[in-house]
Amino acid sequence: MKTNNYTPQPIDTATINLPQELEPLVELMAKNVHEVWAAGRIADGWTYGATRDDVEKTHPCLVPYEELPESEKEYDRNTAIGTLKFILAQGFTINK
Repeated sequence: MKTNNYTPQPIDTATINLPQELEPLVELMAKNVHEVWAAGRIADGWTYGATRDDVEKTHPCLVPYEELPESEKEYDRNTAIGTLKFILAQGFTINK
């Protein structure tokens, strides 16, 4: 029997503060995170459904980002924020 000894070790970004000018980028990235997720699901045969059903491949979040519940948008924003903080923690800069 194989045991799972994997322990995730993400880069600590707790001390990284995002500059205020990146806030619009967070929302753009969050929307794109959703678009990439939705495109992947649709490519795998998933469709919109009022409830998630892994057998029927239906999901209630297969809607435009703007129609997502705030809790789902927050999940995508947190992914974007985590990515931006990682970039900054690695010493990169973000310029427009």
